[in-house]
Amino acid sequence: GDLGPFNPGLPVEVPVWLAINLKQRQKCRLIPPEWMDVGKLEEIRDQERKEDTFTPMPSPYYMELTKLLLNYASDNIPRADEIRTLVKDTWDTRMAKLRLSADSFVRQQEVHAKLDNLTLMEINSAGTFLTQALDHMYKLRTNLQPGESSHSQDF
Repeated sequence: GDLGPFNPGLPVEVPVWLAINLKQRQKCRLIPPEWMDVGKLEEIRDQERKEDTFTPMPSPYYMELTKLLLNYASDNIPRADEIRTLVKDTWDTRMAKLRLSADSFVRQQEVHAKLDNLTLMEINSAGTFLTQALDHMYKLRTNLQPGESSHSQDF
């Protein structure tokens, strides 16, 4: 789409790629999203720790945006180090929940799972492990079927 003309000193919304490009050329100052605030991120982290299920995140790309903005514009983000820590704590909590959910899923030999409020990055991080675990379960089940003549242990 069309972007600009830009007027100096007036905030304008632009795609992240353009904002980072302009910032790298020292042509702008980035304003972080409203959820990228220490108080709000502490609430999100605490809520995530309290709940057994996954809570909605402020953005489906919270991890990616945080990484990009803190890497390229940390001087424009107040309390950047605290924000980095809070987002990492939230990520770690969610990954631990995901591992526990996957473990429970495999142990109970479930056939489907509900992945509400997970971001694509979180699903992709656990996807390989979960697919391999399900593949191994399938192989074990098919090798343990009664009346099967060959007893393969192909893993």
